[in-house]
Amino acid sequence: MTIAWLFPGQGSQVVGMGRDLSTESPAAKAVFDQADETLGFPLARYCFEGPEKDLTATENAQPALLTMSIALVRALETLLPPEALPQPQAVAGHSLGEYAALVVGGAFDFPTALRLVRRRGELMAAARQGTMAAIIGLDEQILMQVCLTATAECGAPVVIANYNAPDQLVISGENAAVAKACALAKAHGARRALPLKVSAAFHSPLMSHAAQEMAKALTAASITDLTVPLIANVTGTPLTTASQVGQELGRQITSPVVWTTSVQQMGHLGITTFIEFGPGTVLTSLVKRILPSAHLINLTNWATLQAFAQQIRSPHGQEQG
Repeated sequence: MTIAWLFPGQGSQVVGMGRDLSTESPAAKAVFDQADETLGFPLARYCFEGPEKDLTATENAQPALLTMSIALVRALETLLPPEALPQPQAVAGHSLGEYAALVVGGAFDFPTALRLVRRRGELMAAARQGTMAAIIGLDEQILMQVCLTATAECGAPVVIANYNAPDQLVISGENAAVAKACALAKAHGARRALPLKVSAAFHSPLMSHAAQEMAKALTAASITDLTVPLIANVTGTPLTTASQVGQELGRQITSPVVWTTSVQQMGHLGITTFIEFGPGTVLTSLVKRILPSAHLINLTNWATLQAFAQQIRSPHGQEQG
């Protein structure tokens, strides 16, 4: 195995994303048009023009990022013949990004993923309970103990929600418990404890109602076995069957994202090249900290797609591929 395709999660969205893609690539425009038609409102306009408050609203940001990622994939597919396209041997996404990974992996089609992600965003936005914070430069075992102490002292939960990289963890829970955990983390030597601008305590027990409702939507959805393995957020292991996918997505909202384990697993499977499809470079930046020798590629807009396709078509690019 050599190549993994990666898909970012909520927080990577930016006003203007996809505008050049839609102008230059009919295949990408078709994805944005399909999103508008499926959801019944102008999601593409939020991506291209904003306003930012509408794009960043959880119920909009999630389908917007899914749409952007799939538009990039479809545009790339038109720039290269099938035999030249660097096919993934594994796919992975961070939280929301798993849905884009599962479209590429063949678990469901884009409209199905879009409806699921819109519902997921609505449920997560409606939770409106708790908050999150990034903890930089603290050992995970120490932070785990910090969370247990803060939970006990506040009588409310705070947990590690994202294992993003060895030195970057995210905690999630009830407001006072998160604030207490931040103070304790700094007292134990964390370089930084940064509150995040989120509407609720994602990937924590406080999302249990959202998870229960999401399970109903997943039960009604048509999910098929994967053609490309997904490296799962919840376990960091490869998934290939429809039943595994359903279980993963059901558990994902309340479970931590074990991104460090997922990337290490891809390294163990022989993945050496990671291609991120989406705005920004969040995931490849994390991969670099986990697997310093990895080859990283970011496909964020029309210009980067063109440059990548040209590299693949060139003799040098073919040698590397």
